[in-house]
Amino acid sequence: MSKEALKFFHNWIKEMIDIGGANLPKTVSTHLGAKLGKLYKQRGITDIIIGLKKSYEILKGSSTIEKEDDKTIKVQTKYSKKFCPIGGGFNKEKEKFIQQSICYPYTIAFLKEIDPRFNYEGIIHECILSSNKRFCKYTLKLEEKKI
Repeated sequence: MSKEALKFFHNWIKEMIDIGGANLPKTVSTHLGAKLGKLYKQRGITDIIIGLKKSYEILKGSSTIEKEDDKTIKVQTKYSKKFCPIGGGFNKEKEKFIQQSICYPYTIAFLKEIDPRFNYEGIIHECILSSNKRFCKYTLKLEEKKI
C-alpha cells in the first residue's frame, strides 16, 4: 500500500468518525471483515490461523501465530516500520478508539465468517499506536458455541 493511499485511508476514517461517530467505523469494519472472511472461504481457506496470516501479509506484516491450546491462540505481527496500516503512527490517544472501532470488529467478523463454530474474544497486549514499536500482539480466546 502506498503512503498516499494510507494517508487517504486514515483521513477517510477521521471523516467517518466526524460524520457518524464511533458506530459508523465499527459497522463498516464488521461488514468488511465478514466480507473478507466470505471471500477467503470461497477460496478454500477455512482455517483461522491461515486466514489471519494471509490477512496480515496483505497489510505487509509478518505474523507468528501459535496455538497454545484448543482455546487460545497467540498472534504477533511485525511491520517494517513503527506504523500501523490501520491506525497510523504512534498516538496513544487514538489507540483504544482504533482498536475498538476498527481492528477488533473487523477481526472478529472475519474469524466468525471463516469458522462460525466459535465465539472469539481478542485481548490486545501491544499496539503500535501506544508502544511506538513495530508489533501488534494479541491473544485470541475461542469458545465453542453451544448448540
